[in-house]
Amino acid sequence: MVCFRLSPVPGSGLVLLCLVLGAVSSYALELNLTDSEKALCLYAKWQMNFTIPYETTSKSYKTVTISNFGTPTYNGSICGDNQNGSRIAVQFGSGFSWIVNFTKSVSVYSIDSISFSYNTGDNTTFPDAKDKGILTVNESVAFKIPLNDIFRCNSLSSLVKNGVVQNYWDVHVQAFVQNGTVSTNEYLCEKDNTTTTVAPIVPTTVPSPTTTPSPKEKPDVGSYLVKNGSDTCLLATMGLQLNVTHDKVASVININPNVTGYSGSCHPQTALLRLNSSNIKYLDFVFAVKNENRFYLKEVNVSMYLANGSVFSFANNNLSYWDAPLGSSYMCNKEQTVSVSGEFQINTFDLRVQPFNVKDGKYSTAQECSLDDDTILIPIIVGAGLSGLIIVIVIAYLIGRRKSYAGYQTL
Repeated sequence: MVCFRLSPVPGSGLVLLCLVLGAVSSYALELNLTDSEKALCLYAKWQMNFTIPYETTSKSYKTVTISNFGTPTYNGSICGDNQNGSRIAVQFGSGFSWIVNFTKSVSVYSIDSISFSYNTGDNTTFPDAKDKGILTVNESVAFKIPLNDIFRCNSLSSLVKNGVVQNYWDVHVQAFVQNGTVSTNEYLCEKDNTTTTVAPIVPTTVPSPTTTPSPKEKPDVGSYLVKNGSDTCLLATMGLQLNVTHDKVASVININPNVTGYSGSCHPQTALLRLNSSNIKYLDFVFAVKNENRFYLKEVNVSMYLANGSVFSFANNNLSYWDAPLGSSYMCNKEQTVSVSGEFQINTFDLRVQPFNVKDGKYSTAQECSLDDDTILIPIIVGAGLSGLIIVIVIAYLIGRRKSYAGYQTL
């Protein structure tokens, strides 16, 4: 555990902050804030990341995911009291900050708002960004929690605004801690409430790296969409099966659409569909426009919990799948494999996607994949039949000639 002792700030006295890095603990961040009497007044531990789209100088669009916060600072974090709100303030990188404000009433405290600021002038994070400067995304939350309860949400929660996706999971937080002791009473988020009596969904594993995982039944087909304001801008229908090899253990995981959340964002040149569940932090499908007239699946990012409790993460932004003209959808009913890496593949079933130019929330005419195109079988069958007929005729001709030569002798 790495601890930071900061100078006094108004309303909180001497502040002691501790950061537990992901390499040491399963939580990326842990905060213990004490007041002037050295009593704990604010407690939080959580994980988070941010996905941000931006326009480049070449008028294309890129997406960057921020999950490594280096060595953050916490200037401005305060305990609060009956008159003043409480706050968690985190600064990291070059011009990045994240702030959560809490308010208190007689019987409850509220997660009032969340603010995230990022600096597109940071060339390392945003190479070739067209616009430079610090941008801020503000979200009003107003989520109420009983006073002296600790809020818990292990499930992934996402906030999407202006194309920026904020992801939070493994969240434990209590503002306005009473008597300097974190409460044992938990107030669960809705997603955790629905799964408290259900064992976590874990992949089926096999012990040998050379053994193929037992085939699983065909996954259920889910329907997903992304909205831009009130308009649907991305449609996807598909059954998904994940094949993961990690530490010489192979796993096959069917995604259940009934317990899978989804979010995303749409832009002129890129579109994002993000899926998440109890054991999948995020599974991103990033689409892009090429040659101004076609779209394709350009990028897949994944981070998920495996059966042994480890986290498998991988990203590939150099793919080329599901290619179709703009203004149409892409369809492939038969099983198709998206090879993200040697350790991670996605099998799709009954696939149909349209990430751009969706009209009235409905799919446009589909371009079918070659696996579904049965018209090519007709010339193949006809050609095979003609070839077989020709072979039979040639054989018959050769046999006939042999018999005719047998009836003559040289004089």
